[in-house]
Amino acid sequence: MKNNLLVFSGNSNKKLASDICNYLGIKLGDAAVGTFSDGEIHVKVNENVRGHDVFVIQSTSFPSNDNLMELLIMIDALKRSSAQRITAVLPYFGYARQDRKDQPRVPITAKLVANLLTVAGANRVLTIDLHAGQIQGFFDIPLDHLFAFTIIAEYIKKHKLDKNVVIVSPDVGGIKTARAFAKRLKCGLAIVDKRRVNDRQAEAMHIMGDVKNKHAILIDDMVATAGSLVEAVEALRKNGAYDVHAAATHAVLCGPAIERIKNSQLKELVVTDTIPLDKGKKLNNIKVLSVAPLLGEAIKRIHEEESISVLFD
Repeated sequence: MKNNLLVFSGNSNKKLASDICNYLGIKLGDAAVGTFSDGEIHVKVNENVRGHDVFVIQSTSFPSNDNLMELLIMIDALKRSSAQRITAVLPYFGYARQDRKDQPRVPITAKLVANLLTVAGANRVLTIDLHAGQIQGFFDIPLDHLFAFTIIAEYIKKHKLDKNVVIVSPDVGGIKTARAFAKRLKCGLAIVDKRRVNDRQAEAMHIMGDVKNKHAILIDDMVATAGSLVEAVEALRKNGAYDVHAAATHAVLCGPAIERIKNSQLKELVVTDTIPLDKGKKLNNIKVLSVAPLLGEAIKRIHEEESISVLFD
């Protein structure tokens, strides 16, 4: 590996960044990220980055605005310190749910964030499981879009796969992902037909597909308030599913999510560490898988100007 690779991290992904550096066999870059007395974010890079290929790891999860500003300010500091190339690594890309104008007088915030990253000085972006694939088109710089598909599928295959498994999409929009899982695991596919009441509440209606006496595994890109998840679990159990598991890349788990999961019939929720889990969100039935090897290998290949398409298999 070339010796001009540096990896820095904001405050949202310190543990993940450290694991990535261990994978790469390098030390985490030295940067102080704090706040002034009035709350403004302060960043100081404490080592030479001139002419280096720099990767900044930061999920824009809660607190979204603070983490986004940290990332933008770090990128600006590195640009002004003459880094050769700056790659913004967003394991979780926040504001991705506002990706289109589906109502009058609303913003397209995902595009705004894309613009902010570019103007701040990012030369490319690396992210995992965007909420909407078309967000890639919002960037005028290269974007590498990875998938946690392989990590989660291998876990399911190792721990739960038998002839009675059925992969379930929680809505029509997730059919493509669910079908890919079902194909890889060589099992059945079902869909939860639901109608959204408003932007915070969805009502599960009925199940399309055979789930009776089967181990149902719900597949989604994220779990936010867990409202849709719990509704789907109840609908699957009412339709005769033996038990219900769920897997999602991003554990947003905001608002009443933890309480809902505690009180649900969900046997296990498998997530990744794109968003770090607070102590209060660590339940016995939540399993966290690491994306450090996936991101570490992608960073290594980008740095060495190699193809990363092998990571999509």
